[in-house]
Amino acid sequence: MHVKKITAILLVEEVEPCVKFWVERLGFEKTAEVPDGGKLAFAMLQKDGAEIMYQTYASVEKDHPHPDALARKGPTFLYIEVDDLAAAMAATAGAELVMAERTTFYGAKEFGIQDPAGHVLTFAQFGS
Repeated sequence: MHVKKITAILLVEEVEPCVKFWVERLGFEKTAEVPDGGKLAFAMLQKDGAEIMYQTYASVEKDHPHPDALARKGPTFLYIEVDDLAAAMAATAGAELVMAERTTFYGAKEFGIQDPAGHVLTFAQFGS
């Protein structure tokens, strides 16, 4: 077996604020969506081979009539390696900072924020 790709699906109350965050701040493109009434139930975002998906709790409950209560415990934590930490900081300015910039023992400069749904995004740059 060859694993081609692994993509995180983050569960949220509302997809739209998260799409706006990734598109407007980080330059991602919304490549797929699933509407549900006047709102989105699901969206896929991509940039430079990276991909992330958001799906509403309500949509998951429709797909799986007995969802595991753990799905609502969140948040999820994502570790995102970038080539320009300063650019990531500028793009996410104003988002809730949950970890100030630091240099780690394993050679990364990092900082962490929360996305509009409360998931924690740690941005990291190695070297330089």
